[in-house]
Amino acid sequence: MSTERFEQVLRKATAVDREESAAKPAQQRTKAARRAAPKGQQQRRRTQIVYTQTKRVKVSPEVLRRNRLIAGSPNAPWANAYKILRARVLQKLREGGNLNTLGVTSATPGAGKSLTASNLALSMAMEVNKTVLLVDADLRRPVVHTYFGFEPKYGLSDYLTRGVPIEEMLVNPGIGRFVILPAGRPIENASEMLSSPRMGELVEELKSRYRSRYVIFDLPPMLVVDDVLSFAPYIDASLLVVEEGKSKQEDVTHCAELLSDMNMIGTVLNKSTETSTSYYSYYSY
Repeated sequence: MSTERFEQVLRKATAVDREESAAKPAQQRTKAARRAAPKGQQQRRRTQIVYTQTKRVKVSPEVLRRNRLIAGSPNAPWANAYKILRARVLQKLREGGNLNTLGVTSATPGAGKSLTASNLALSMAMEVNKTVLLVDADLRRPVVHTYFGFEPKYGLSDYLTRGVPIEEMLVNPGIGRFVILPAGRPIENASEMLSSPRMGELVEELKSRYRSRYVIFDLPPMLVVDDVLSFAPYIDASLLVVEEGKSKQEDVTHCAELLSDMNMIGTVLNKSTETSTSYYSYYSY
């Protein structure tokens, strides 16, 4: 089983929750107890998320490990790469004015954008005192749900074409602070649906209703269809995934130019053959 690794940025970047849950304290503490706790301990204190409307699907650690998701192998050497990626992405989003929506795409299929988006979202949910919503917006070839080993009844395409309520689509895979909005059944007119007013209203709601939520969109490959450019006005920033040894320099350059209007915050080199963990890193320059 191959591992996904990050090594370097290939191109120059132009700069790198309606939450269906109720947040409750992990346990009740008096003001005196809170004052008595060390400051660092108070800062590390996390809130337990209790999902009341979101469907819960318990995903086994084995499924997560088999599909190379960081939640299943948090101590694996390659998991470090996603933690570094998380840190750099969060830094760039904050520098941009606390941006909270990010689209992840690639030039062509097979670069690993969906796995990168999934692991980035998981890493942010596991370590940050915020909630993360991962949206599978690749409406032609949705795969995010397969990484987590479940088959959704409804998804984004059902919301856009049939008006199925979002509450019936969201899934928590048993990981705190992390929710998935699957794509649903594949559709052919994905570009029109992603650029529709209904999609714009949804993104605006996801962006503004809960300021403590990050929304990560897994988008289609850029040079295959025009879905990404149609969806571009709705998101704050973008991230380009590049496959080592496969992605062509001219394709990466072309994508970088197209993404310049989408606040491209960086590039991820995926499927690196580098074996030394000292090179697991992410750069934006």
